[in-house]
Amino acid sequence: MNNRRKLVIALGAGALTAPFTSLAQAPPAAAGKVWRVGILPAGLLAPRKFQWDAFMQRMRELGYVEGKNVDYVIRAPEKEGAAYDALAADLVRLNVDVIVASVAVAIGAAKKATQSIPIVMCPSSDPVALGFVASLRQPGGNITGVNIQFEETTGRRLQMLREMAPKASRIAFIWDTADGKLQLEAAETAARRLGVQVLSLEVGTAEALPAAFDAAVKGRAGALLVAQSGFTFGLRAQIAGLALKHRLPAMYVLPANAVGGGLMSYGPSDTEFYRQAAGFVDKIFKGAKPGDLPVEQPLKWELVINMKTAKAMGITVPQVLLLQAERVIE
Repeated sequence: MNNRRKLVIALGAGALTAPFTSLAQAPPAAAGKVWRVGILPAGLLAPRKFQWDAFMQRMRELGYVEGKNVDYVIRAPEKEGAAYDALAADLVRLNVDVIVASVAVAIGAAKKATQSIPIVMCPSSDPVALGFVASLRQPGGNITGVNIQFEETTGRRLQMLREMAPKASRIAFIWDTADGKLQLEAAETAARRLGVQVLSLEVGTAEALPAAFDAAVKGRAGALLVAQSGFTFGLRAQIAGLALKHRLPAMYVLPANAVGGGLMSYGPSDTEFYRQAAGFVDKIFKGAKPGDLPVEQPLKWELVINMKTAKAMGITVPQVLLLQAERVIE
């Protein structure tokens, strides 16, 4: 039997499990109004389009039809790791009704740009520590949304990575300058418990990735842990390619990393928290205050193993991991 790990969703998720017939209706407050949803993706739009498609599909299920009672205003950066201040300010200037922002750097820019327009996190890591909300149950202010506990599950990912590469005494950790410090701290704490060392590789541009992998090899790293951020997700193909080139067994967070050629991932569904974010937007349009809506966590978590990549690296995947995997890519 698979050892599935599921995080319990916070209070206020009833809309996600309600029957479809009770959801597929235009909100009463929307009569004659076209809502404007501002979107701040976590980097270039193209690598994330399938996630925002899931968000918009859920909005349609909730009764919002583009061009009829909702419009989407997307402001995506022109490259991975770019600044968000001007993009967030532009959404505020356009007077959108809500801003849906992915990852800390975009959420922070939206928070800086407005204290009145509701902001939905999609997602954030540890929004309390980052100062986005007062608490998960009672966010306060104009921000709520989805929290992915990257930090709390980093130890589990590191443990699985050690099972995949038991001889690795030093683990390289690639993290995004703008969005990975908390995950680095969690990795270092978990590594001490497991008796391994963490080699910190801080990157901020795509051009810096090859040098980071060279540093991992020179530093005698035996495996690689990749922080989840807008930067690393947008460059997942390049990171997976470099990990394969250097024969570094790598653990990621979101399944798209493993599906796209990474060795393994452990984390929530790639799209579920986007669908959850649509639920928050719906509640806000129906009159709820963001500060009163508890922050939620994704329901679905899964271990994904790419056997093609394992074979290319010459790795024999331990049976204990195969038994835990929800998906095995042959």
